[in-house]
Amino acid sequence: MTLSVKHLLGIKDLTAQDIELIFQTADNFKEILKRPIKKVPTLRDTTIVNLFFENSTRTRISFELAEKRLSADVVNFTASASSVKKGETLIDTVNNILAMRVDMVVMRHSASGAPHFLSRHIQAAIVNAGDGINEHPTQALLDAFSIRERLGEIAGKKVAIVGDIMHSRVALSNIYCLKKLGAEVTVTGPPTLIPPYIAEALGVNVTYNLREALQWCDVANVLRIQLERQNSPLFSSLREYNLVYGVSREVLDSLQKEIVIMHPGPINRGVELNSDVADSGQSIILHQVENGVAIRMAVLYLLAGKRGEIVSGN
Repeated sequence: MTLSVKHLLGIKDLTAQDIELIFQTADNFKEILKRPIKKVPTLRDTTIVNLFFENSTRTRISFELAEKRLSADVVNFTASASSVKKGETLIDTVNNILAMRVDMVVMRHSASGAPHFLSRHIQAAIVNAGDGINEHPTQALLDAFSIRERLGEIAGKKVAIVGDIMHSRVALSNIYCLKKLGAEVTVTGPPTLIPPYIAEALGVNVTYNLREALQWCDVANVLRIQLERQNSPLFSSLREYNLVYGVSREVLDSLQKEIVIMHPGPINRGVELNSDVADSGQSIILHQVENGVAIRMAVLYLLAGKRGEIVSGN
């Protein structure tokens, strides 16, 4: 089986079958990652460039580790140390890289739609590692994969996405992914951080009451407050945000059930999530990080067009 797309630009472009294929492939890679020898020669003839025009720690390290586990040749590009600072255009930058015979591009950019623009001008397969406030597809895939791992399935589950929905590419990709897999989704947060069109456009529930959302859900995916993307203050203070929308031990203990807690990272401890929740047994945050490598290995493997069984590391 193969993916129905040449690039991974967004979850919006994938079918439910594509997502299930990625999950099945990630299951195989996760087994390999548990072995003493974690490296396989599957992409040893493939060169991948990590093209990051925006700061990243977790996503970049996760992609680089996935690429090296697959034995790919890896080139890391940082915009701050490149000719972009001298005025070179995006297409010129990438074409120069591709002239060096690069097969795949993993791209993060602050402009929404940048990977889509690039895909219309170059032949290499492109993986969107986050574009502006549009999508972050591999984060949504690893989030859904982690829910599947913890709860057994996604169809029929209730997922609350909490916090800065307005500026979050993670929220949009998660909504697309969860809905395609049959989950119900509710978004909650301050009215100023929830787009007014979201319920009608994306088929999700909206509530501005955190406890109501948490009482309803099986899983709460708590998002980071993205102050760097807010042109003006959209709530009075971080302290007030924490008092009203912060997920604390007290809030969870007031519920009539136990729910799963997720966070895409990095966490603003004491703002959207308190430490006694982030580090609790209800949290699967570190499992998300672990699953990110397997999911990204699966995406790279499938986009590279490999056929047959995954090569063993033994």
